[in-house]
Amino acid sequence: MTQARSGLVFEEPLLFERSRPGRRGLSLATPEVPQADPADELEEDLLRDDVEGLPELSELDVVRHFTRLSQWNYGIDLGLFPLGSCTMKYNPRANERVAALPGLAQLHPLAPDADAQGVLALAAELEDALAAISGLDRVTLQPAAGAQGELVGMMMIQAHHRARGEPQRERVLIPDTAHGTNPASAALNGMEVVEVPSGPDGLLHPEALEPHLDERLSALMLTNPNTLGLFERHVEELSRRVHEAGGLVYLDGANLNALMGVARPGDMGVDVMHFNLHKTFSTPHGGGGPGSGPVAVREALAAHLPIPVIRRDGDALALDEDRPQSIGRVHAFLGNAGIWLRALAYVRALGAEGLAEVTRCAVLNANYLQASLSDVYARPHRQRVMHEVVFSDERQQPNGVTTADIAKRLMDYGYHPPTVYFPLVLSGALMVEPTETESLESLDEFVAAMRAIAGEAAESPETVTGAPTTPILRRLDEVGAARKPKLRWTPEG
Repeated sequence: MTQARSGLVFEEPLLFERSRPGRRGLSLATPEVPQADPADELEEDLLRDDVEGLPELSELDVVRHFTRLSQWNYGIDLGLFPLGSCTMKYNPRANERVAALPGLAQLHPLAPDADAQGVLALAAELEDALAAISGLDRVTLQPAAGAQGELVGMMMIQAHHRARGEPQRERVLIPDTAHGTNPASAALNGMEVVEVPSGPDGLLHPEALEPHLDERLSALMLTNPNTLGLFERHVEELSRRVHEAGGLVYLDGANLNALMGVARPGDMGVDVMHFNLHKTFSTPHGGGGPGSGPVAVREALAAHLPIPVIRRDGDALALDEDRPQSIGRVHAFLGNAGIWLRALAYVRALGAEGLAEVTRCAVLNANYLQASLSDVYARPHRQRVMHEVVFSDERQQPNGVTTADIAKRLMDYGYHPPTVYFPLVLSGALMVEPTETESLESLDEFVAAMRAIAGEAAESPETVTGAPTTPILRRLDEVGAARKPKLRWTPEG
């Protein structure tokens, strides 16, 4: 018997299994104009016969199949999406509409500057807004994701040191509470990555940098707030020591939702940072993209910005590629313009005070969850958090219940699981970021679900370890799926 919940069926055959010989979705009439035979135009080795085994289905079969699958998806439009570090918040529909305006959506990317003044003005205004928010001087919008923004930032730092005649500066210091992409971004540039341990309070202390502050230092890559949700309160002293040693400070801006409008990274000593427009500034996050990871820098690094840059030529705007010290082009064109427009609409609608209110509400919501759940879930540190709160399974483990079990049980309560087992510095981590868009009622419903699971873990742990019970496919072989995935369907299964 098929399991169901709220009228939704949680079992669906593959299209291959629904296939019936001879069934068609569309019949095309024989064209009146003779058509060229592809065989006359292509080399023989590029041709193939009909693909055996493709599903044969009616249009209704296909539409119902994908509609049913869509009803299984969990998204921010259905409820709180507690993925920590990802900032999965509701985004205004008005911004989706403006991003689809024909003047932007239909503009050819190779349009000459004179015909693209509108989109160049949009880009220039967004650059100015992001510079003001960050407290830095110049911005490039080209990077297509946060990780690419990190890569671009490190490329500019590397170019800066080489231009100053210090090519030996290749050592990058990265705290153990930083985002996981930071080491990869530095390593891809051939730089030496050194992990720096945080203190018992979850913060990076200045003395931890001392062994590495020499002529080989290139940069400190800092995530602030860090992945424990804690503000790095020593940031000014950290920046001072790095600068005195000749290095630069890079900020991973993925957690800007905890600072925006309240504190400027540039005032903390940051020299380079990236933004995640698809986290903080109103582009839906998830599904693999598209993303946008602009990078802001101090004027001292402006010569190394990727080309082209926007140049103000009187009242006109133009693209400037005459940049001999640039790191070069990092995107086929200027970047993902639809995401720029969403971001600028977000900034304009909220204004300076509105952006600060977003931050205050995000921080308040995270601390509300911490206060509401700390008596039933272990917390590694007692201080207040910023935008996210990290619990662990320490209190549930004596009953055989792990973080993975708690996350899977949440699915039975109608929630997407939080981020689990990250950051790596905390065993059994369970990271929750409520964001500013959740109401008190929404938070209370989530708290009730989490407290109920804690009660089950204590009184009937098999209920939690056997979760989820709602989906037709319950506990998958995740290791097998990762190491030996089955990527092709066969009738044998």
